Amino acid sequence: MDKRLPIVAAALLFASSVFAGDLQVSLGQPSVSAEQDVDVTVSYRNTGKQPLHLYRWYLPGKEVQERFLAVSVNGQPAEYLGPQYKRVAPSLRDTVTLAPGATLSAKVRVSDYYDLSKGGQLSVRFESSGKRVLNRGLPAGISAKQAAPQLDEEIVSNAVGAVSAGKISPLLLRSRSAKQAWQVQSRSAVSGISYAGNCSVSQQSQSKDGVVAAGAMADETAAYLSGAQSASPRYVTWFGTYSQANWNTAKSHYVKIKDALDTKPIKLDCSCTDSDTFAYVYPSQPYTIYLCGAFWRAPTKGTDSKGGTLVHELSHFTVVAGTRDNVYGQSGAQALARSNPAKALNNADNHEYFAENTPFQP
Repeated sequence: MDKRLPIVAAALLFASSVFAGDLQVSLGQPSVSAEQDVDVTVSYRNTGKQPLHLYRWYLPGKEVQERFLAVSVNGQPAEYLGPQYKRVAPSLRDTVTLAPGATLSAKVRVSDYYDLSKGGQLSVRFESSGKRVLNRGLPAGISAKQAAPQLDEEIVSNAVGAVSAGKISPLLLRSRSAKQAWQVQSRSAVSGISYAGNCSVSQQSQSKDGVVAAGAMADETAAYLSGAQSASPRYVTWFGTYSQANWNTAKSHYVKIKDALDTKPIKLDCSCTDSDTFAYVYPSQPYTIYLCGAFWRAPTKGTDSKGGTLVHELSHFTVVAGTRDNVYGQSGAQALARSNPAKALNNADNHEYFAENTPFQP
């Protein structure tokens, strides 16, 4: 029997298997300055035979725009202080090409974006997944339906360490100030919407509509999860295999989202002009949400809507649910629910799509 693969079949296999395994990520030894600034160089090397397309936010310049380092101090996780973004579906234009055999590097000032105020032994490691780091487009002539499913491999670097006497960064000071203000406001039961960043009259009106939609979603989801527990189509689609513990975790998240919308002072900032971003927040700085270009184009309700975006962003705050952006988009969120319910319960888009419930599921 001829065991050679047909040309098309070989192409399909190639399309689904080559990319993430060809990216080697390594960290250089951290440098610690006299002022206790901690810098780490992240290097990406293409060990394969085809170009790789690396999303530009994994090559930070002046600002870190993605959470991809796992940092600990004396064995305890260091709090991430940087932003978390809801972006539109990224494309090749959002990437930097990494040629076969080539290496790209970026320096990250770890002490600016993680709470290193307590001195001690630092450990730093790169952790992400292939789908988040790389745009894994298909070869010409191969459609998504033809290609075999792509595995989402975890990408983990070597761990590096250093000793620091401690550093208080500007972001940490902002985080502490925001938390203190939140504690005062939570005791005084001050609520309502305020604006920053020169929001226009039109933007204030649109965002108010979004807040109303988000409030309706939060009311409905909190009531839904307070009802009879079951492996309902809606729950299983967005949070995976049913368990009482996971259901209760989801319920607690939406109760806190509803509480934030009902009783907390939310500030909407319109200064962001990035057309490919819906919104972003600093998770340790409740309850300020930065609204960007894609937010204004979004519908008020429905999939990837203004209301859903606000639910997504509120879930990021550590005082609410502390969610991350493990995957983006409905298909990614559904796949995550099937493969890893625990991660789905910690993913902002899963919370958004459960709340938007479009198309409707019981």
